[in-house]
Amino acid sequence: MAELRQRLLCQFKTIVPMKKLLQISLSLAISFACAGLVHAQDAKEGEKKIAMCVGCHGIPGYRASFPEVYRVPMIGGQNAKYLATALSEYAKGDRKHPTMRGIAGSLTDKDVADIAAYYQQQVQLPAAPEAPAQPSAKVAELLAKGACTSCHGANLSKPIDGSYPKLAGQNADYLYAALKAYQTSSNAMVGRGNAIMAGQVKPFSHEELHELADYIGSLQGEIATVPESRFR
Repeated sequence: MAELRQRLLCQFKTIVPMKKLLQISLSLAISFACAGLVHAQDAKEGEKKIAMCVGCHGIPGYRASFPEVYRVPMIGGQNAKYLATALSEYAKGDRKHPTMRGIAGSLTDKDVADIAAYYQQQVQLPAAPEAPAQPSAKVAELLAKGACTSCHGANLSKPIDGSYPKLAGQNADYLYAALKAYQTSSNAMVGRGNAIMAGQVKPFSHEELHELADYIGSLQGEIATVPESRFR
């Protein structure tokens, strides 16, 4: 009888913590669900919040002059998750760019989610070819050296995760400037803090980065600059 009571007591002690654990798990699930609803993406709302974006990203071929002259990136059709991540990195200073930091820092999390959603659906281009134009032997070697396709996809337009950008067809001069930025770590005004990308690009010379950027920019992609109506 004493042995039976002991077994029942052990079972009770096991059941109570498990019940408590389930309650905690349910509470966490509800909390995460609510958080997702608070920052749910709304492309229609995002369209109302892009006034600070269109002056550069709404003009085809528009060139920035800092830290060097290059065409600003095309963001129409880009992954929303990547755009939101990039804006967050500008706001935190992980990506150093005074203008972009000022703009990103003025946005709420909801603003970022809405703007990212808007630009993702802004343009729908035909899918990039599964097999892109064959690179030269040297560029193929550089792509392998940088393991570019392991994250950005075999055609550099199908990244393995939405937090990575579509690269194919992006402005080559912007790509070159961005790649160089990942090599810069001790400049208060210029550079990007990303351990993965820094490790990938540091072994490259600027000439090699140019060749990579030129090839990737020459590919058919799924991103574009959509002219803002007031600038047409």
